[in-house]
Amino acid sequence: MPELRLYNTLARRVEPFAPADGQTVRMYTCGPTVYNPAHLGNFRTFLFEDLLRRVIRLAGWQVEQVMNLTDVDDKIIRKAAATGANILEVTEPFTELFHRDRRYLRIEDAERYPKATEHIPEMIALVERLVANNVAYIADDGSVYFAIARFPDYGKLSQLDTREIRAGARVAQDEYAKENAQDFALWKAAKPEDEATGAAWDSPWGRGRPGWHLECSAMAMKYLGETFDLHAGGIDLIFPHHEDEIAQSEAATGKPFARCWCHGEFLLTDGAKMAKRVGNVANVVDMRDQGISGTAYRHFVFNAHYRKQLNLGDDSLEQSRAAVNRIGAFARRLVEATTGTAALADAATRAERAFLEALFDDLNAPEALAALFTFISEANRELDAQGDDLPALERARAAFRLMDSVLDLVPEQEVDADLAAWVEERLSMRRAARERRDFAAADAARAELTARGILIEDGPDGTRWRKG
Repeated sequence: MPELRLYNTLARRVEPFAPADGQTVRMYTCGPTVYNPAHLGNFRTFLFEDLLRRVIRLAGWQVEQVMNLTDVDDKIIRKAAATGANILEVTEPFTELFHRDRRYLRIEDAERYPKATEHIPEMIALVERLVANNVAYIADDGSVYFAIARFPDYGKLSQLDTREIRAGARVAQDEYAKENAQDFALWKAAKPEDEATGAAWDSPWGRGRPGWHLECSAMAMKYLGETFDLHAGGIDLIFPHHEDEIAQSEAATGKPFARCWCHGEFLLTDGAKMAKRVGNVANVVDMRDQGISGTAYRHFVFNAHYRKQLNLGDDSLEQSRAAVNRIGAFARRLVEATTGTAALADAATRAERAFLEALFDDLNAPEALAALFTFISEANRELDAQGDDLPALERARAAFRLMDSVLDLVPEQEVDADLAAWVEERLSMRRAARERRDFAAADAARAELTARGILIEDGPDGTRWRKG
């Protein structure tokens, strides 16, 4: 295997990566805030992390991944207060939806999905350590703040000028997306809406709730240790979230927090970052309603390097749907093939080598995809030649299995009974329209099928269909 190299945001360079113990990569990835459906921009990050964990396993290591679920923060409390609910009633449905969407996109399960509300004691203990170390202070209202001026390394991840960071008065609000360049809240004194929505807990400083950044440090260190191998997330989390995680963790322990930091770039729509506050949000449910498979979105995401911005255009997913259909057709052909040629084995070896070199070079998924499609073209040509080399065919199957174990792009063929009934109804309508020579109605029926991701093929023995 080639040496795995990753871009470490902390070092600002691509460098060799391996787990500290040589066996298990302990990895923390920032998960969703569960007050709304996670959007496709969020899932671009989660797919980059899925690729990362699969490549780590390909390198021969085990993975211990922890992904937090933020189930208490300002937005959740506001939503609960507006509807007269408690925060659990707001977050549980969206937590379930996140996991459904994640599975639809074939994102592997992390080993742990800890919730913030289930780790309040760990967070309070961390704040107590920071107060004892004189890097945190208690405000008049019982809130506790981290004093960045008392942590000389503040800004080392984001490389911000600390003179600018320290400017301005501290504020109690700690919004998810705000670049707060002042002392940040570790513990927030409870307000009436916190109490009303079940978002307040007892602490040594009075009733209150944790700041956003605190949960990740507390949960990461609980499950992965005070120093772990790899921390990943979206590029928008570098500051303030990850910067604050480093500050509060290292100020408490005196040890490095994460050895390597990896960050994925934005998904854009019409050139603007996809974000709820901008209003250009698309989610997995929207995609499913349009008949776009999870494999099509995986292909779309992997078409760009994780450290480059990716624009979701009008026909992007249609192009990816066609690409995964080609992969699916090749997968079926490999299964049905009975023999190969020596050149087929050579093509498999070249493809596997190029595939591994690409992914081990900072997860270069576009180059890995190129290796896969080059292999498909060469293998189809050799399968057409109808040789007599059975070991060569097995070599090709093994190479394809390896590549798909990471990319996971072979489209699902199974369909549920309701969809099958709907398809058969539309095919019947199309047949009837063609028999009466109403080609406009026949084309309309076919368009409905295509919109749901159903591919049809007319042949001498009738019309066959499959899910794209």
